[in-house]
Amino acid sequence: MNHLCGVYKPFDLQIDHAQGIYIYTKDGKKFIDTFSGIGVLAFGHCDRDIENAMIQKMKRYTHISNFFLDEDTETVAMNLIQRTRRQGKVFFSNSGAEANEAALKAIKKLKKGTIIAFEQDFHGRTLGSLSITGFPNLREPFTPLLPDIVFLPHNNPELFRQFVEQNQIAGVFVESLLGTGGLKSISNNMARTIMEMKEKKGFLLVADEVQSGLGRTGRFFCYEHFGLKPDIITVAKALGGGLPLGATIFLDEIMDVFKYSEHGSTFAPNPVALAGASVVLKKIDDTLISQVRQKGEYLKNELKFINNGLVKEVRGLGLMIGVEVSVDPERLKQVAFKNGLLLNIVNRNVVRFLPPLNIDYKEIDMIVELFENSIKEVDFERNRIETSFASKA
Repeated sequence: MNHLCGVYKPFDLQIDHAQGIYIYTKDGKKFIDTFSGIGVLAFGHCDRDIENAMIQKMKRYTHISNFFLDEDTETVAMNLIQRTRRQGKVFFSNSGAEANEAALKAIKKLKKGTIIAFEQDFHGRTLGSLSITGFPNLREPFTPLLPDIVFLPHNNPELFRQFVEQNQIAGVFVESLLGTGGLKSISNNMARTIMEMKEKKGFLLVADEVQSGLGRTGRFFCYEHFGLKPDIITVAKALGGGLPLGATIFLDEIMDVFKYSEHGSTFAPNPVALAGASVVLKKIDDTLISQVRQKGEYLKNELKFINNGLVKEVRGLGLMIGVEVSVDPERLKQVAFKNGLLLNIVNRNVVRFLPPLNIDYKEIDMIVELFENSIKEVDFERNRIETSFASKA
């Protein structure tokens, strides 16, 4: 690790291979991955259909640049647009941050005024996407960032209405369900207010679906739960089937926002990632999305049964679930690791569950059992330490 930038804290294991919900180490251990590569692996590790499509494409070529059109490009773009039930065009990129950069660039071209983002929304770490990411601790080391961006509180419709009435607004970025921000959803009142003010003032609305899109929440796009009608949709993560692929979907009147050479990418869309995306989108059909809703409710209800005050709240939609815990989250992560369960902690004390969309109920039960055992073990340690201090006092 001496030659790597210290921006990550990886688990202390050496991976040999992975399959489904499991990661296998070189020393013969097996771990359950509860967050699927941070939502990238919609069908778990090494899905055979996705893998075969990628292998077949790699036998033909791995990269051809944007001077040539791979046949899956139009197929994937058309599929994404059809899921919106509107007219549109797609710009492909390599990541969610890049997808949001394209959205920012489009707003800058089409509108003048302030861009609104919300506290605890996460849109990326490049300078542009970081400028609209609602975490001051992430932004402040890199200021000054893009100008004319204002952060408003999450789910405060009256303040939003007042600010929009008094200012010229170019665009609004929304995460309908906060990923890094702790799995809190936008309120119906907030969503209605955004649409009312959009109709009145004419700003562009961007739905960031990088983590919450592609069936993850029990709808193809998360914004569908709340009646939002965005002008721009950004997706990534699960889209490429495990390889980097993002997309910015421009809808209706602004679908031709970019003219020749106004935007571009050397690598995107990568043809191997497109091959994976074509299979991913075929698999995310209405039947699967219905199952995601059912399994998500089951997982949430099972997590709520964990009592003793160890779980403060279970929230989320579909198979994008957050569990706010009252124990030390880092210690919980360590104990769960010891017990063969890999956990992802966000927003200080929220465990983020992003299991594969095709997870079965037996696997859900295993995750809940290991999680419950781990959180109770941490609580037992805490009580033992407190008792020891009390007896010494």
